[in-house]
Parts: sequence; structure tokens; C-alpha cells
Amino acid sequence: MKGSEKIIDCLNGLLADELTAINQYMVHSEMCANWGYEKLHKAVEARAITEMRHAEKLIARILFLEGLPIVSQLRRMHIGAKVENQLQNDLKAEEEAVQAYNAGVLLAVEEKDNGTRELLEAILKDEEDHLDWLEAQRDQMEQMGIPIYLSEQRS
Repeated sequence: MKGSEKIIDCLNGLLADELTAINQYMVHSEMCANWGYEKLHKAVEARAITEMRHAEKLIARILFLEGLPIVSQLRRMHIGAKVENQLQNDLKAEEEAVQAYNAGVLLAVEEKDNGTRELLEAILKDEEDHLDWLEAQRDQMEQMGIPIYLSEQRS
């Protein structure tokens, strides 16, 4: 089914965001593993895997719409040197993702593409869950202090 070029461009933009997030989160996950923060390592790794599934679904939708998925385009990554910087950078990425998916949903409605709208709404829900988890981590760091928070993240 030939899809709207606007929709295909939007999906490719979201794909670039997801591919960037995968890389950023995997680096953060491995850094946490290296520092011995096993709980954070697993949580961030799981988020990266969810983003991989999002990328897979976006690619499938682009192909369904007879577009060409662009997988060679990444955004600028923001790797944090400390856990608190990582979580802040990831929080910003998720805030931007929520905005981008909301805009994509509006475009899909305008273009009368309900299949894409449903896909984007489902991914949006995941992104909101990621944002909620990151906000909780930020709140815990503020309430406990960094040393106690980090001691809770070990094995």
C-alpha cells in the first residue's frame, strides 16, 4: 500500500530517534554494568531492547507503506560520564520522544492513516512509561542523595 510521503518521512525521523536511543542506552547500560550497578544495567538494557522493538515496528510500517527505511541516520548521542548525567540525558531523550510521537499521531490523523496512528500511539505509551521510570529515578536520587541511590543499584 503506497503511503503518504509525509508519513514515511515522519516514520524515518522517528526511526532515527529510536536508533540513536538504542545506542545511547546500550552504552549507558554497559557503563552501569562496568561500575557494578547491576539493577541499573538491567533496567537500561531492557529499555534499549524496547527501543529496538520500536525500531523494528517502524521499519515494518515504512516497508508496508512502500517507503525505504533509513537506518544509517543517527541523531547526536548524549553519553553521561556519571549515572546522574546518564539518567538526565535519557530523561531529555524520552521527553523529546513523547513530543515527537504526539506530533506523529497528529500527522497520522491529518493524513487519515489509522494504522500508523495506532502504531505510534502504542509506542507513545511505552515512551511515556520510560519517562515515568526516569522521573522516578530522578526523584529517588533527589530524596536519597546520590550515594544512597547508587548503593541501592548494586546487584
